Amino acid sequence: MVPTLDAPEPVGVALAALLVLSLVLLLPAPARRLSRQPALFLVAHLLAVGALRVLPEGAPWRHPLDLTATLLILASIGRSLVLLVLDVGLGRRMRRPLPRIVGDLTQGLVWIAIVLVTMRTAGVEPGSLLTTSALLTAAIALSLQETLGNLMAGLAIQVQRPFDVGDWIEFDGDPKHIGRVIEINWRATKVITLDEVEVTVPNGTLAKASIVNFTKPTPLSRRSLYLYTPADVPPHVVHRAILDALPGSLGVAAEPAPSVVTNAFVEGNVEYWVRFFTDAFHRRDAVDGAARDRVWYALRRLGVTPSSAPNRAVHMQEVSAAARARDEQDLQERERALRNVDFLAVLSDEQRRLLAGASHMRLYVEGEPIVKRGDGSAEMFVIESGEVVVVVGDAVVARLGPGKFFGEMALMTGEPRNATVRAAGPCKLLVIDDRALRTVLETQPGLAGHISRVIADRQAALDAGEAASSDAHARPSVEERSSQLLARIRKFFSL
Repeated sequence: MVPTLDAPEPVGVALAALLVLSLVLLLPAPARRLSRQPALFLVAHLLAVGALRVLPEGAPWRHPLDLTATLLILASIGRSLVLLVLDVGLGRRMRRPLPRIVGDLTQGLVWIAIVLVTMRTAGVEPGSLLTTSALLTAAIALSLQETLGNLMAGLAIQVQRPFDVGDWIEFDGDPKHIGRVIEINWRATKVITLDEVEVTVPNGTLAKASIVNFTKPTPLSRRSLYLYTPADVPPHVVHRAILDALPGSLGVAAEPAPSVVTNAFVEGNVEYWVRFFTDAFHRRDAVDGAARDRVWYALRRLGVTPSSAPNRAVHMQEVSAAARARDEQDLQERERALRNVDFLAVLSDEQRRLLAGASHMRLYVEGEPIVKRGDGSAEMFVIESGEVVVVVGDAVVARLGPGKFFGEMALMTGEPRNATVRAAGPCKLLVIDDRALRTVLETQPGLAGHISRVIADRQAALDAGEAASSDAHARPSVEERSSQLLARIRKFFSL
């Protein structure tokens, strides 16, 4: 029975009030505000009924106000039922939020039903009205053709689910139109690009386009970088340098592992295709940039300058005074760095200059591993600028700055590294390898003995400062240390 002025239906009011109370109790706290609309409809209905009681019989406003009261109580009940079914019932059973378009369409159908019931209450037959206005209906349908197309496309998107809210998609082949979906409604889909620009795309356009979803079926997506190096650099050397550089870079996933393909030979250059996966697609520009940084530093340490386009190399020999001055300045810089190494203080100026000429500088970027625990490389590093951290397990045990050095035992004896050392920021290191030191040791046979004595003295001093005096008798003497170390040095360098 529909509530009217002359026979107000308390059951309808009680039902509407019960439904509003159920919404307040059952809706989650963030969605509880949705109960305000049916509550307002109910309050407006009661006000309309009160006004009807005041108006005298036969007043011209009684009938319109009666229909309004009927419409309001039905609207309160209808809106409450939709919220209870969709937001409370289905919303709790579904793992993801119910698409907005489903709620809008359901509510729209309920509004249409309420209007039709109200029209019938007013004595108007909806069927006859639509029949007598066929021309008007056709005109409205034509004018809403595009809107209806977007509506149907929105329904198709919800059924097929090529993307969801939160996914990163590309819909027209333009990289500027890659964005994160923030809303799918009955007419259009809204995305936010990396430029923080909101783009509204009609659903009809999306239905006709090829959609690329970068976050499905998994959050991992592959990134590709292309670079060129001179053809005289062996590909396996480039491959190894790149694959060693990428792990640990910003956003680069460990699995699937990065890979490198020798892609083409172009005008005396080799093109390499670097592929890696990331689950941080929203930071793809930063991820790509950090990977390029890692690759650049790794290749520059090999003396290779990568480029994004093939270069035609023109070889010229510069013999100007300025070039010789730069070479001499670089050599003096390496000599100064060697003076920071205590056990190399026994070198003569000539020997130090010879060692500096056989050594070289390397650049590292923040986070790059310089040496890894267990490595067998025979190199020592002197920090020219920047800072490094020494890591054992997951703990940082030391920080070393300019003038400090590490890796001397690996250089002198070839023993494996006992810790991992990483660059704490951009740093420049002087690298002394076994071949450079061999050149010096072969010119001065007695030099190995002097070096072993200095290292033994330094190790004894460190042990004395760290251990309790009660354990002192268990340690070898400086002479024993020096003799053992000298034997290992001679064996390693075949002296």
